[in-house]
Amino acid sequence: MGFFAFLILGLIAGAIAKAILPGRQGGGIFMTLLLGVVGAILGGFIGSALFNVGINEFFSLSTWLLAIGGALIVLLVYGMITKRTAR
Repeated sequence: MGFFAFLILGLIAGAIAKAILPGRQGGGIFMTLLLGVVGAILGGFIGSALFNVGINEFFSLSTWLLAIGGALIVLLVYGMITKRTAR
């Protein structure tokens, strides 16, 4: 998958993860892109380690599920870190 396709995948996965999680998460479009790309990398790593499936094709269901799952994990961790510093 190309670099720009990976960025688009990360942006969409980050937006979907923000829509799935309840509450208000901070950050704008850049933070969504960053968290989505990091989540897609994390999802690809977890998928290849546990299920022997990686992020290879843009239009693959496993690619999207791994990217969204990874973005959810990264968004949860980001939410815990930012809530801890907001006190």
